[in-house]
Amino acid sequence: MRSLLVPTRRAGYAPVRQLTNQDLAQVLRVLDADPVVSCMIAARLQEFGIDARCGQGELWTRDDPGTSLCFSGANLVPLRGDRSALRAFADRALRWPRVCSSLVGRKELTLPLWEMLAEHWGPERELRADQPLLALARPSLIRPDPQVRRVRPDEFDRYLVAAIAMFIAEVGVDPRTCDGGRGYRRRIQSLIESGRAWARFEDGEVVFKAEVGALSQRTGQIQGVWVHPDHRGKGRGTAGTAAIANAVVASGRTASLYVNDYNWIARRIYSRIGFRQIATFATVLVD
Repeated sequence: MRSLLVPTRRAGYAPVRQLTNQDLAQVLRVLDADPVVSCMIAARLQEFGIDARCGQGELWTRDDPGTSLCFSGANLVPLRGDRSALRAFADRALRWPRVCSSLVGRKELTLPLWEMLAEHWGPERELRADQPLLALARPSLIRPDPQVRRVRPDEFDRYLVAAIAMFIAEVGVDPRTCDGGRGYRRRIQSLIESGRAWARFEDGEVVFKAEVGALSQRTGQIQGVWVHPDHRGKGRGTAGTAAIANAVVASGRTASLYVNDYNWIARRIYSRIGFRQIATFATVLVD
């Protein structure tokens, strides 16, 4: 349920300032100091700039982007700030109907921010409190799958079937629920057209898939890794992910991804490829 509560501004908490394109150069310098953690937001800003009118969300600071920074859009992403800054971000979020469906980011920022919001927004649908953020700046330690390649536009329908299956398994909801799947179809189509959707096909069917879901100038974040149930246990996920990671590294970027701490199978796979943990994320699924 969307909260319509407008909390009273707390004494001692400076109001949040919404950033504009005049702040873009400074914000990008701040994000560039932590390029893997900030990949999702840096990619948006490098493509669209800071303009809430284009539907890409807002950026907030309490004082200066170098010390406090938060992105608000489909995801609420705290990037920098002490507890007082997080309180200011929470107050700002609660002054309007909720627009985000999840919170995601560094664990030490995301979980305290959620504690401040949960009282008003109600309990989370799912909490993923420990998600190792992994990075790889060199070629894979194992042989990549030579049959994993970029998906062609004419393969959209077959790829979409696999993408929906992955989304339901990972997020726990069907991406077609709210709008019949139009938004999700556009997202997948955009990834294919930009060359960021990868797959291995056998007999016309996707047996492995993943996307470079966020691509900044310094980092490519791999998302949506999925292996068809009939092909699991054959090394498809290991060799397939290695192929995509190699493509990201070959472009001069660091490959990254984050994984649930309890998913030991995936964590062993990524370790074999050469990924190493550099931080810990947390994700709060609200809807």
